[in-house]
Amino acid sequence: MAAMKSERALVEQWHDVRALHARTTSELDRELHPYGLGASDFEVLDVLAEGSPQDGGCSYRVQELASRVHLSQSALSRLVARLEKDGLVTRGMCSEDRRGVRVALTEQGRARHAEVRPLQRAVLSRVLADGARSATSSTIS
Repeated sequence: MAAMKSERALVEQWHDVRALHARTTSELDRELHPYGLGASDFEVLDVLAEGSPQDGGCSYRVQELASRVHLSQSALSRLVARLEKDGLVTRGMCSEDRRGVRVALTEQGRARHAEVRPLQRAVLSRVLADGARSATSSTIS
Protein backbone atom coordinates (compact mmCIF):
# COMPACT_ATOMS: atom_id res chain seq x y z
CA MET A 1 0.00 0.00 0.00
CA ALA A 2 2.76 2.45 0.93
CA ALA A 3 4.63 1.59 -2.27
CA MET A 4 1.56 2.39 -4.38
CA LYS A 5 1.07 5.69 -2.53
CA SER A 6 4.74 6.55 -3.09
CA GLU A 7 4.47 5.63 -6.77
CA ARG A 8 1.33 7.73 -7.15
CA ALA A 9 3.10 10.70 -5.54
CA LEU A 10 6.03 10.23 -7.91
CA VAL A 11 3.72 10.20 -10.94
CA GLU A 12 1.86 13.27 -9.66
CA GLN A 13 5.17 15.08 -9.21
CA TRP A 14 6.14 14.19 -12.80
CA HIS A 15 2.80 15.54 -14.06
CA ASP A 16 3.40 18.76 -12.10
CA VAL A 17 6.83 19.17 -13.71
CA ARG A 18 5.37 18.63 -17.19
CA ALA A 19 2.50 21.04 -16.51
CA LEU A 20 4.92 23.72 -15.27
CA HIS A 21 7.05 23.27 -18.39
CA ALA A 22 3.99 23.54 -20.63
CA ARG A 23 2.74 26.69 -18.84
CA THR A 24 6.19 28.28 -18.99
CA THR A 25 6.68 27.49 -22.68
CA SER A 26 3.19 28.71 -23.53
CA GLU A 27 3.71 31.99 -21.65
CA LEU A 28 7.12 32.51 -23.27
CA ASP A 29 5.69 31.86 -26.73
CA ARG A 30 2.90 34.37 -26.10
CA GLU A 31 5.24 37.08 -24.77
CA LEU A 32 7.96 36.59 -27.41
CA HIS A 33 5.59 36.38 -30.39
CA PRO A 34 5.53 40.17 -31.03
CA TYR A 35 9.32 39.96 -31.48
CA GLY A 36 9.05 37.18 -34.05
CA LEU A 37 10.39 34.55 -31.63
CA GLY A 38 9.16 31.52 -29.76
CA ALA A 39 10.56 29.93 -26.62
CA SER A 40 12.82 27.54 -28.56
CA ASP A 41 14.05 30.34 -30.82
CA PHE A 42 15.05 32.37 -27.79
CA GLU A 43 16.79 29.38 -26.20
CA VAL A 44 19.02 29.05 -29.26
CA LEU A 45 19.80 32.77 -29.25
CA ASP A 46 20.48 32.61 -25.51
CA VAL A 47 22.97 29.75 -25.86
CA LEU A 48 24.73 31.50 -28.74
CA ALA A 49 24.83 34.80 -26.84
CA GLU A 50 26.89 33.22 -24.06
CA GLY A 51 30.02 33.97 -26.11
CA SER A 52 31.59 37.36 -25.66
CA PRO A 53 31.57 39.87 -28.55
CA GLN A 54 35.29 40.59 -28.00
CA ASP A 55 36.26 37.10 -29.09
CA GLY A 56 33.91 37.11 -32.06
CA GLY A 57 30.98 35.64 -30.20
CA CYS A 58 30.22 32.03 -29.75
CA SER A 59 29.38 29.42 -32.34
CA TYR A 60 28.19 25.90 -31.80
CA ARG A 61 27.88 22.83 -33.95
CA VAL A 62 24.25 21.91 -34.57
CA GLN A 63 24.71 18.71 -32.51
CA GLU A 64 26.04 20.76 -29.56
CA LEU A 65 23.12 23.17 -29.79
CA ALA A 66 20.63 20.28 -29.96
CA SER A 67 21.89 18.88 -26.67
CA ARG A 68 21.83 22.31 -24.99
CA VAL A 69 18.29 23.26 -26.08
CA HIS A 70 16.82 19.74 -25.93
CA LEU A 71 15.52 19.57 -29.48
CA SER A 72 16.03 16.85 -32.05
CA GLN A 73 18.67 17.62 -34.62
CA SER A 74 16.05 17.84 -37.39
CA ALA A 75 13.80 20.20 -35.39
CA LEU A 76 16.81 22.35 -34.55
CA SER A 77 17.94 22.42 -38.19
CA ARG A 78 14.52 23.78 -39.22
CA LEU A 79 14.60 26.34 -36.38
CA VAL A 80 18.13 27.48 -37.31
CA ALA A 81 17.10 27.79 -40.98
CA ARG A 82 14.22 30.06 -39.92
CA LEU A 83 16.51 32.15 -37.67
CA GLU A 84 19.02 32.42 -40.54
CA LYS A 85 16.26 33.54 -42.94
CA ASP A 86 15.33 36.22 -40.38
CA GLY A 87 18.98 37.38 -40.26
CA LEU A 88 19.51 36.40 -36.60
CA VAL A 89 22.11 33.63 -37.10
CA THR A 90 24.56 32.44 -39.71
CA ARG A 91 25.51 28.90 -40.60
CA GLY A 92 28.91 27.85 -41.87
CA MET A 93 31.08 24.80 -42.32
CA CYS A 94 33.08 23.58 -39.33
CA SER A 95 36.77 24.17 -39.81
CA GLU A 96 37.59 21.08 -37.75
CA ASP A 97 35.11 18.78 -39.54
CA ARG A 98 33.85 19.73 -43.01
CA ARG A 99 30.74 17.57 -42.51
CA GLY A 100 29.59 19.65 -39.54
CA VAL A 101 27.74 22.95 -39.50
CA ARG A 102 28.44 25.75 -37.03
CA VAL A 103 25.83 28.33 -36.02
CA ALA A 104 26.66 31.83 -34.78
CA LEU A 105 24.71 34.96 -33.87
CA THR A 106 24.66 37.91 -36.21
CA GLU A 107 24.74 41.45 -34.87
CA GLN A 108 20.98 41.59 -35.50
CA GLY A 109 20.58 38.35 -33.54
CA ARG A 110 22.66 39.71 -30.67
CA ALA A 111 20.54 42.89 -30.63
CA ARG A 112 17.25 40.94 -30.69
CA HIS A 113 18.49 38.71 -27.87
CA ALA A 114 19.47 41.75 -25.77
CA GLU A 115 16.08 43.34 -26.46
CA VAL A 116 13.97 40.35 -25.37
CA ARG A 117 16.22 38.83 -22.69
CA PRO A 118 14.70 40.95 -19.86
CA LEU A 119 11.20 39.94 -20.98
CA GLN A 120 12.13 36.25 -21.05
CA ARG A 121 13.73 36.45 -17.62
CA ALA A 122 10.66 38.26 -16.22
CA VAL A 123 8.36 35.53 -17.57
CA LEU A 124 10.59 32.85 -16.02
CA SER A 125 10.60 34.66 -12.67
CA ARG A 126 6.83 35.06 -12.65
CA VAL A 127 5.83 31.60 -13.90
CA LEU A 128 8.43 29.67 -11.92
CA ALA A 129 7.57 31.56 -8.73
CA ASP A 130 3.90 30.71 -9.29
CA GLY A 131 4.89 27.09 -9.94
CA ALA A 132 6.91 26.94 -6.73
CA ARG A 133 3.97 28.33 -4.75
CA SER A 134 1.64 25.76 -6.36
CA ALA A 135 4.05 22.92 -5.59
CA THR A 136 4.38 24.08 -1.98
CA SER A 137 0.63 24.33 -1.51
CA SER A 138 0.00 20.90 -3.06
CA THR A 139 2.68 19.40 -0.80
CA ILE A 140 0.99 20.95 2.24
CA SER A 141 -2.45 19.59 1.29
